[in-house]
Amino acid sequence: MAGSENSCNPRILKGVVILLALCLGGYIVGPPLYWHLAEGLASASSSSSCPPCLCDCASQPLLSIPSGLSNASFEDCGKHDEQVNEEMERNFTDLLSEELKLREAESLENQRHADMALLEAKKMASQYQKEADKCNSGMETCEEAREKAEAALLAQKRLSTMWEMRARQRGWKEKSQS
Repeated sequence: MAGSENSCNPRILKGVVILLALCLGGYIVGPPLYWHLAEGLASASSSSSCPPCLCDCASQPLLSIPSGLSNASFEDCGKHDEQVNEEMERNFTDLLSEELKLREAESLENQRHADMALLEAKKMASQYQKEADKCNSGMETCEEAREKAEAALLAQKRLSTMWEMRARQRGWKEKSQS
């Protein structure tokens, strides 16, 4: 009986876990969903309530902003001016060409570095090939010397065997080592 007083009811535990999962899900999903809906409602209400601005940009100096216009309407004024559009387009074209020149210079520099690295790698490969050729030549020389030494040893053994046979025929006996 004492054990059943301390244990939790599985249904209550399951309900608490589900409640925690729902709260955690709402905490994670709630703010982005709220801001998404708020932006959607704000853009829908602002587009229908604000009439388009009409201004005469030629009659107003560029540096002074009339008291009734906000910054957004002043920027809109500049959008309709052909000279401003041409100047901005020219500036944009100049910026793009400058960026292309910079990227071209950067790519040429990268190509130069790659060419230098390739040349250095070719030099190192040539040096290693020379060392390998020297090593192979040395190995061939050593192999030839080993074969000659082996042939000389074999000839010496034959000669020793022949002299030993002659000595035995003449009565020589090997001394026992005691």
